[in-house]
Amino acid sequence: MIVFDKRGTGASDHVEVADLESRMDDVRAVMDDAGSARAAVMGSSEGGPMSMLFAATYPERTRALVLYGTFARGLWAPDYPWMPTRAEQEREDEEDVRTWGTPEGARWYVHPDDADDETLRKRAANMRMMGSPGAVAAIHRMNYEIDVRHILRTIRVPTLVLHRVEDHLSIDNARFLAREIPGARLVEFPGGPHMAFLGDWKSLVREIESFLVPLAAAPDDEPETESVLATVLFTDIVGSTAKAASVGDRAWRELLDRHHSAIRAQLARFRGRELDTAGDGFFASFDGPARAIRCACAIRGAIGELDLEIRAGLHTGECELLDGKVAGIAVSIGARVAAEAGPGEVLVSQTVKDLVAGSGIGFESRGVAALKGVPGEWQLYAVGDV
Repeated sequence: MIVFDKRGTGASDHVEVADLESRMDDVRAVMDDAGSARAAVMGSSEGGPMSMLFAATYPERTRALVLYGTFARGLWAPDYPWMPTRAEQEREDEEDVRTWGTPEGARWYVHPDDADDETLRKRAANMRMMGSPGAVAAIHRMNYEIDVRHILRTIRVPTLVLHRVEDHLSIDNARFLAREIPGARLVEFPGGPHMAFLGDWKSLVREIESFLVPLAAAPDDEPETESVLATVLFTDIVGSTAKAASVGDRAWRELLDRHHSAIRAQLARFRGRELDTAGDGFFASFDGPARAIRCACAIRGAIGELDLEIRAGLHTGECELLDGKVAGIAVSIGARVAAEAGPGEVLVSQTVKDLVAGSGIGFESRGVAALKGVPGEWQLYAVGDV
């Protein structure tokens, strides 16, 4: 068993709060260091969304997924009404920060039957070592920006969802996850402590054991991954025909060579995979949306130094794996998003925006668009500050 918590808490350096993508990188780093090629990943509370994203992005490294007391979205929405509104959450956060590291706040982390003064005092001291009030506030702010609903149907690994019916985090979260994740099994427990180690923790352990033991006994063959969650990036040069006509064929070919070299340098820097090049357009994929956005912005800057201007579009979705390349509707959506971008603009879908909560990337709404050949209407955003 490998146990660790997110960076910035406990004994790790108290750095800025990491986004989901950085936390996924941390999971891979810990697994690599421990020599774990594939693992059953368990996430509780705000660790759940990261675990879901990891399982969808790296199915070849995820044997199974266990979710306890967690959620897909951090705030209320018309189609997710059981979570608190932003105002309600902010009031609750103010109270959490005020009482953090005090016996009053420690009651959240102690079973009511054990809440004597000495136990509360020790738990309060432990909380102060876990993180500062400021760190707690930052983590809470990041948590209620999370929304991984769009990726739940892309999870293809065996999944167990556990939840206590009297948890302050509504049981509707677990029921939603069990409906949306293909083949997921939901087990509801009586009682209410949110922390897994409080209350009847033995029942949780028994359920997890009964789920994982048969998987552990089965042959751990290399999985045949047919699809994966990926972020696709499309770019092309704005006004390329006019530019080619103004500089001439030879100069244009030389300029295109420099354009291609500049883009490939940024793809290497941000771990992007070049999948296709047609004329002045590039198609690439990434295993993280924040890296893809930063790469697109870096490309825009590098190409600007060549006195050229690009447009770029990004989308995150389930992609089919065909001969080492990605295909499917998510790729088509990415191409259509790029076609909607204006000169010098990096345009993203709602899914991309939702998955980079806590990354420090800013967005400006570009309204709703009908993407050619793609059903429905799509909310699009232009990348602002990175």
